[in-house]
Amino acid sequence: MDKFVATLASQLVAAIPATARLIEAAVRAVPGIVTGDASLATQLDFLLLSPFLAVVVDETLSETLAKGPFLIVIDGLDECEDKQAVEEFIDHILNFFEEHPTVPLRIFIASRVEQHIRIRLETEGVVLGNLDNHSAENDIEKFLEASFASLAKKDHVVRAYVSTRGSWPTEPDKRKLVQHINGSFVLASTMFKYIIQPATKENPMTPMERLPLALEMNGLDGLYSQTLAHSQHLPHFRNIISTIALVEEALSITEISAILGIEAFEVVRVLLDLQAIIHVPGTDEEGKVTLCHTSLRDFLTTERRSGPYFVPPSFHLYLSYYCFSSLIEKGSVADFEDCRWQFNRRRRSFTSFTDSGDYCWQLYSHWRSFADSDGSDFLVEIERFKACQPLLVNRVPYHAFLCSMFLHTFCEGRSKFRQPNIGESYMLTECSHQLLLAAECTDPHIRHWLEKTLKFWYLEEENQIQFTEHTYNALRHDLQHTSTAIQANVCFPNFTLPLF
Repeated sequence: MDKFVATLASQLVAAIPATARLIEAAVRAVPGIVTGDASLATQLDFLLLSPFLAVVVDETLSETLAKGPFLIVIDGLDECEDKQAVEEFIDHILNFFEEHPTVPLRIFIASRVEQHIRIRLETEGVVLGNLDNHSAENDIEKFLEASFASLAKKDHVVRAYVSTRGSWPTEPDKRKLVQHINGSFVLASTMFKYIIQPATKENPMTPMERLPLALEMNGLDGLYSQTLAHSQHLPHFRNIISTIALVEEALSITEISAILGIEAFEVVRVLLDLQAIIHVPGTDEEGKVTLCHTSLRDFLTTERRSGPYFVPPSFHLYLSYYCFSSLIEKGSVADFEDCRWQFNRRRRSFTSFTDSGDYCWQLYSHWRSFADSDGSDFLVEIERFKACQPLLVNRVPYHAFLCSMFLHTFCEGRSKFRQPNIGESYMLTECSHQLLLAAECTDPHIRHWLEKTLKFWYLEEENQIQFTEHTYNALRHDLQHTSTAIQANVCFPNFTLPLF
């Protein structure tokens, strides 16, 4: 719920511009209100409810209010994982309406039947409705009628087909399509986009040829599989789809290509035939590549549903590495201590970053998602990652990445690391070994990494750790050889790593 109230406030300003000055005054008066330090109730009062109350009494809105109350629509409240925040939101809103029963405001909540939500809404002043009792077939039929009619006016191929063959789709096909959609507006919208998507060299079919295929598909999963199959043979398909599925914040085409170390046209090439299920912006730099519906992410991250298109949680490891490599190649980050500070700060606030700061956030966010995942074996995936990295050319050697991330995880402490079978001795020995391998590399990026980050990698507090003699000797061996390699290869003539 971190950005929930801020989003509502921005929508309020768009609907009622006069509230902007009141919200700005609240932000100045209560600094913590946009950094996560204020309670959800305080945010609601200062950023939403109080500005609305102050403005609706103004006679300038009388003409608008004559048409009826303002409406806030909240869809998918059950998808918020913070149940306590949801309960606090509902309780505060109900108290607000109890204190202001005549306020010209209504809130429409669409949600699955979750106990913590329903138990609070079963009260006086709330109207509950069950959408399962409502058939959407008539609405879907109207949607398809209007959509196909609009297509016939804009598409030259469809218009020519209709002029010679008569109406399209035929009435029987329309009925079959409505029945096949079975009341799902998500499926109706996605299926229509699939039918009308522009022809390409790889997939030159017309809408008339796609309609029979759509009627044979098995719901959304079938539609997703059929659509993804059009691009799966193209280079970088799996990396591009996995990146879109797992990033927390949508990226532009240029940002995707930068992270993956490929050309923007290669991203566009993969996405062209996927526009029925993925929104593709009109330009490479502006606009974000987003999923048409969140169900596509659920499909891609559930192996039994997606099969060959499955995006495993271990891909977070690769995204973390790609962000690390981009940071080093850009040479835009002073040091990784700053990265870690930005990551921890952003987890506690609404602060957003651009350029290097954004890569910092993604670097540690994806590493954390990988390390905390229950769906992959940490050690197995690390070894698999090492085995495939020689295939990645023109990227920073993975040794520097693993050294940085193992040390980062070690410094965070055992309480934040959810892999019970991996101890501190493993973290340090693997870190020192990867540091040695990195120092022995002749890649020019390694010097930059060492210059900008190595001098900052010291433990922030004293920590007593017991080692076996074997572990101690392994650490001592790697650190001694690392000092020699750094002096020889990186040109730090008097550099010596501290030994125990």
